Amino acid sequence: MTINRFTKTLILLITLTSIVACRSSSEEAANAPAAQTESGIDATTRRAQELAAERAAREAEAAERMRVAALNTKVFYFDFDLAEFRQADRDVLTFHARDLAANSSKRIRLEGHADERGTREYNLALGERRANGILNYLIVNGAARAQIEVVSYGEERPAATATNEDAYQRNRRVEIVSP
Repeated sequence: MTINRFTKTLILLITLTSIVACRSSSEEAANAPAAQTESGIDATTRRAQELAAERAAREAEAAERMRVAALNTKVFYFDFDLAEFRQADRDVLTFHARDLAANSSKRIRLEGHADERGTREYNLALGERRANGILNYLIVNGAARAQIEVVSYGEERPAATATNEDAYQRNRRVEIVSP
């Protein structure tokens, strides 16, 4: 009977050990998915933040390229006998106005031009009206009047000397010049 008792005790001890071992394994297994899920969420959140930062950096680079390209645009063309600049030039002129507003010591000169058609006096006045149109837009968008000088050359300084529509178009302009 002692062997039976010993065997029964041994079997009972092995069973209890197995139960305890299984129980601790299932607790670890139950905690493991939670830990993996938390780190998975953290990794997903971290990746989303990285992607957002990359997107913001790309957008900032694109905005800077656009700003530089706009500030490098210094010539604005006009239609025949009109002093209003084109709608397409608004964004570029807005960049120029913001640049002037941000740099109060910066100075520019707006040089108005016209093609050779019309009298000398008329073309001088037209060049001045064109330059003043751009001047007013720059001021409304943040530039200071003291930063900008206006000069009209009328037909006296043509960009193209031919007598065709292409040459006339290139001569109807306002140029932004740094004095």
